[in-house]
Amino acid sequence: MNLSVLQNEVMNASDNILIREKLIDFEGQIKKQEGAFVGDNEYCPLKHSFSDGIYVREISIPANTYIVGKIHLHDHPNFLMSGKVDVVTENGIETLEGPLSMISPKGTKRALRTITSCVWITVHKNPTNTQDLSELEKIVIADSYEEYDKFIASQKRLSFVNKILNKFKIRRLQLLG
Repeated sequence: MNLSVLQNEVMNASDNILIREKLIDFEGQIKKQEGAFVGDNEYCPLKHSFSDGIYVREISIPANTYIVGKIHLHDHPNFLMSGKVDVVTENGIETLEGPLSMISPKGTKRALRTITSCVWITVHKNPTNTQDLSELEKIVIADSYEEYDKFIASQKRLSFVNKILNKFKIRRLQLLG
């Protein structure tokens, strides 16, 4: 499968679940290719930077490279510093050319092909200020859409409980005051 086939399938897909399946299938096809790699390597080196509460990840990608990104748990800024890429997400297909910035919505997974070499930066929250990359991945990444959906459901439950507790706190303060 190549990116144009994936693009056509996404254009013809009727819902996000089908598009998700196509993205996962495409990722599986890429991993089977000779010379495929996962994660940091000399071909697409990663640079990790840290600041208070922030993790910055920079990747340099050569021209004509296929990449499938991870599923992120939170909205986060992205910066295509340089280069041009074709990108497929659940939201459709687009060609991006740097420099540009965008906010990546939580749950986004991208498949892309670099048209030219590019530099892409993502910025993530790092509430514990860890520099342990495996710990950071637990904070930032879902390994599957199922894991992502469970995380979102737990966040909604937590938000609901917090709203109830906040109302209780306000009422209690009104009774005491």
